[in-house]
Amino acid sequence: MSQDHPNDPLHGVTLRAIVEDLVARRGWPDLASRIEIRCFSNDPSVKSSLTFLRKNEWARRQVEQLYLNDHTLLP
Repeated sequence: MSQDHPNDPLHGVTLRAIVEDLVARRGWPDLASRIEIRCFSNDPSVKSSLTFLRKNEWARRQVEQLYLNDHTLLP
């Protein structure tokens, strides 16, 4: 974690890295069931997800929170 932003656990983590990690860890079907957006359920891809998430702050917050939850539970 960077000392410059001690209160921001996502500092330095790109949205692409978050989406790719969640897909690798959970898969598209699980993401679609947890966060109900079509880019996760209908012909999902990292590119379409990034486009949607960059335009919709509410969805991005949900994805970031899921990522943080996964990583705070790691040993």
